Amino acid sequence: MARTRFGTDGIRGVANAELTTDLVMALGRAVARTITATTFLVGRDTRRSGPMLQAALSAGLAGEGADVVDVGVLPTPALAWLSATRGLPAVVISASHNPFADNGIKLFASGGTKLGPEVEAAIEDELERILDPSVKGPRSLVGHSVGVLRVEPGAGDAYVEHLGTLLEGRRLDGLRLVVDSANGAASALAATVYERLGAEVVAIGCDPDGTNINDGCGSTCTTTLAAAVVEHHADLGLALDGDADRLLAVDAGGRVVNGDELLALFALDLARRGQLAGNTVVVTVMTNLGFRMAMQDRGIIVKETPVGDRHVLAALDQDGFALGGEQSGHIVFRLLATTGDGLLTGLVLADLVTRSGRPLAELLDGLVDRVPQVLVNVPVPNTELLDGAEAVWSAVAEEEERLGTGGRVLLRPSGTEPLVRVMVEAVGDGVAEEIAQRLGTLVEFELNSAAATPG
Repeated sequence: MARTRFGTDGIRGVANAELTTDLVMALGRAVARTITATTFLVGRDTRRSGPMLQAALSAGLAGEGADVVDVGVLPTPALAWLSATRGLPAVVISASHNPFADNGIKLFASGGTKLGPEVEAAIEDELERILDPSVKGPRSLVGHSVGVLRVEPGAGDAYVEHLGTLLEGRRLDGLRLVVDSANGAASALAATVYERLGAEVVAIGCDPDGTNINDGCGSTCTTTLAAAVVEHHADLGLALDGDADRLLAVDAGGRVVNGDELLALFALDLARRGQLAGNTVVVTVMTNLGFRMAMQDRGIIVKETPVGDRHVLAALDQDGFALGGEQSGHIVFRLLATTGDGLLTGLVLADLVTRSGRPLAELLDGLVDRVPQVLVNVPVPNTELLDGAEAVWSAVAEEEERLGTGGRVLLRPSGTEPLVRVMVEAVGDGVAEEIAQRLGTLVEFELNSAAATPG
């Protein structure tokens, strides 16, 4: 059975419409039947629908005999860390950077790593059996066989303590930060992480009401953060997303610094200190061409993977590399964490700035010359038709030949929506946009025509 529910990072959808309580309870049952653990950690972000879906998922797990530890509102990387330290699988109710009406389910295996595709496929197969009324399930558990639900407040305190140990005694005294928690899962923790190490912190985006997560704040909208950094004469601004697994930064002048620039900065810093394993950094196909050029100029190897942090992590673990990430600010320090961690990324950045004694803008000056990049999302009836669209791939080959080393073209189906993403990078004003629009129009025509053709 082909996977249809799991995307690049778990299952997502509009809460109570696509992601219903019935579906989530059934998913809890499927997870418990597939991952045969006695206890699961379950946490969430600050969305209005979070407690509802967490209750449904926990009921499904407990109904199959698994105990559930409810750790409440916690960042996704905090759940991953708890999973690793306790040796328990974990589930996060979150849709990350999506609007508040969406929600999702992220799963971690015991040890704090994302589930492999084969385990996700097994869970989905079991889920479909549970949802199929013609399939008779096993007898329901009763009495002492039913799982127990318990609440563990304050589980995030140990995570904050852990982050404070990762600088090996170094501090952030004298550094002024503005931290935007996106009204999300890190709202109650973020400022403490940096203040305990001596930084002066102005906290914004830390008043969640269930509906304002990622709303004009955090890494999806850095305008307010940029203004606050300038207003408070801060050295640095840190923008988290709703579940705090990614981070963008703002320099003292209010300029936004994306994931590619941060990754380049970290790669060079680790290389100088002899800590960049294999002299290699792992990125996805979406990473800007300018990053690749910058690394090549400095003798650092770039390894490329498909989009998604699971692929970055797989490449890091396969070869024992230390650093990888995505343009979105999802950065993995593999020797320090099992997944992307926005709070950790902010900590490493603040430490780097403090150690250097130089402002972020100066550290980044001339580091990455970004090649203009355009992304067009093309709605299509069936993304699987892309593979056989010969006219599309012929046009892509022609454009790539014309661009030569001055650009590139990437077409890929979305992992979560019925879209084909057309990404073009090209040197020169308007060149990338022109090519992307031309290819996008062709993709739409060819795939709609193919879908309408009988047989």
